[in-house]
Amino acid sequence: MRRSPLFWICTLAVILRVGVAVYLGNTVEALPGVSDQLSYHHLAIRVVEGHGFSFDRAWWPATRAGEPTAHWSFLYTFYLAGIYALFGVHPVFARILQAILVGILQPWLSYWVGKQIFGHKVGVWAAFLNAIYLYFIYYSGTLMTEPFYITAILGVLALTIQLTQSAKTSLQQTRTAILLGLVYGIAVLLRQLFLLFLPFLILWIFIKNQQEKIGLQWWHGVISLGVILVMILPFTLYNYQRFGEFVLLNTNSGYAFYWANHPYYGTKFIPILSEEEYLNLLPEELLSLNEAALDKALLSRGIQFVLDDPVRYGMLSLSRIPPYFDFLPRSESGWISNITRVFSFGVFFPFMLVGLFLAIKDTFKTIPTFFSSPPALLILFSIVYIGIHVLTWTLVRYRLPVDAVWLIFAGLTFVRISARMFHPVSKP
Repeated sequence: MRRSPLFWICTLAVILRVGVAVYLGNTVEALPGVSDQLSYHHLAIRVVEGHGFSFDRAWWPATRAGEPTAHWSFLYTFYLAGIYALFGVHPVFARILQAILVGILQPWLSYWVGKQIFGHKVGVWAAFLNAIYLYFIYYSGTLMTEPFYITAILGVLALTIQLTQSAKTSLQQTRTAILLGLVYGIAVLLRQLFLLFLPFLILWIFIKNQQEKIGLQWWHGVISLGVILVMILPFTLYNYQRFGEFVLLNTNSGYAFYWANHPYYGTKFIPILSEEEYLNLLPEELLSLNEAALDKALLSRGIQFVLDDPVRYGMLSLSRIPPYFDFLPRSESGWISNITRVFSFGVFFPFMLVGLFLAIKDTFKTIPTFFSSPPALLILFSIVYIGIHVLTWTLVRYRLPVDAVWLIFAGLTFVRISARMFHPVSKP
């Protein structure tokens, strides 16, 4: 029986990702860009052993031994803890399962979005580019939120497009709204920052509905928002029980905003300092606070840094753009980082930009009609997501969800190139 190209693309993606997972094996160490996997590994062990979300020693960033922490994704910790409970503390099993799941889902979702917006050929190219993208291959085997988080974001975009397609019955729209809320909730539980995109997503859906009269009702939105709220609420209550104060989900935004905008940088952001340097920047008078109270206090001080010198903040934010889009090899980086950086984003960035230009050129007629188009949804996500990190904290791995979306535009470029090569326009 003849298999479709998508089958072979997903097979290739799984093989490459499982290969990395097996290579990393049961060793959990601070490899380039993935030091957080140490925290998730040890936290999952503590959960399995019945100690809850805490560490047995003082832990990054400023959590004391035995005290509650909400700094890390509850959902991903549960994923690891579930694997460890079933198979023992063997990270390789978690790595392999993760590699298989994202190896299938990421290319498939890339194909689906690309196909719905630009056609089958673009979908196939988008899936293939996702399958061979070195950053995604590398991170798929690490004990980090990135693989599932990127998958969930692609799922949100795919379901939003499906929800806003014409000729859908009310029952179909209701089912899609429930599923959209579920997948959005998963993304938020993996990284709460994604909540900031929600108002923009609602705005896009509203404009789409107004422009094309697709029959969405206000209660479809309420359903999606309700599902998201139901998924977050248990953790909010759990945090209140442990900290004695309101914490929506995670205690990490304050740390990030404080460190990212500290006067220590002046007007030039440095993406990575040593752990000792970060800890030295924490005010000693606040270190007696619990994790939740410290996070809120740091957020307040970070905002005050901005208010005290908005010009410096503006220049500091602009300085975050180059490292966010970094693709050149660096002497201070290891060979893994340099190869991954150059042969993923470095190679495909020009094709992404060309695809963005082509999509805008093909779609733009008037501002309202363009904004309500599916390509505009992908561009809106990219702008908002980039803006969030330019205004807060920049690391290359924080750009990877944008890479996943832009590879769909790169697929459009490759389709146009192949059309020119194999079907050249004849001269009159």
